[in-house]
Amino acid sequence: MTKILIVDDEPRYLRLMEANLASDGYQVMKATNGQEAVDRVAAQKPELVLLDIMMPVLDGFAACERIREFSNVPIIMVTARGEEGARVRGLDLGADDYIVKPFSATELLARVRAVLRRAQITGSHIQQSVFTHGNLKIDFARAEVFRNDRTVFLSATEYRLLLQFAHNLGQVLSSEQLLTNVWGPEYRDDKEILWVSISRLRQKLEDDPKNPQHIVTRSGLGYTMPPVTD
Repeated sequence: MTKILIVDDEPRYLRLMEANLASDGYQVMKATNGQEAVDRVAAQKPELVLLDIMMPVLDGFAACERIREFSNVPIIMVTARGEEGARVRGLDLGADDYIVKPFSATELLARVRAVLRRAQITGSHIQQSVFTHGNLKIDFARAEVFRNDRTVFLSATEYRLLLQFAHNLGQVLSSEQLLTNVWGPEYRDDKEILWVSISRLRQKLEDDPKNPQHIVTRSGLGYTMPPVTD
């Protein structure tokens, strides 16, 4: 039976979606805030997420972004905000589709079926939710980083920079790639901000920042997180 996670802080919409989905043969799980949604995706691996935007703890945008750090599970944003900007932002963050409140049962089920069909074509979507590299551990679901099992406190920018290396293990990333992906295309030539950020990351993550094991410089090419060898 296909598992669907519905996420909304409004009980009447949870009841509505649960009743419609259950009547169509889906197994329904529920969450009432964004962080609970992220945790349930990591632990219970649903085949689809229906994710409201305006919620406590983490809103739908933040939850979608967090989920995309460790899973390609299909996500449909469910929102009362029908403005184009909200729809575009959700899609930019990795949502697969959106549906605007109020919606009919027919529309809800049609969108669910369409997204699930596309997911079957693209194949498996669950990836690891915890990444390890030597004595470094990243819990993607909670956006937490540990070194030697002790919490490392990173800024949002430092965390996004670290994710570039974790998601591209063994690949050499140029300064321009890192600057564009983390700060934006207008920063692609601002090497100094990258040098400072790499240095800060090494101070926090490396046992010996002058002899780094997690973020290694490839002279003339860029930076890499080399695969761990036994």
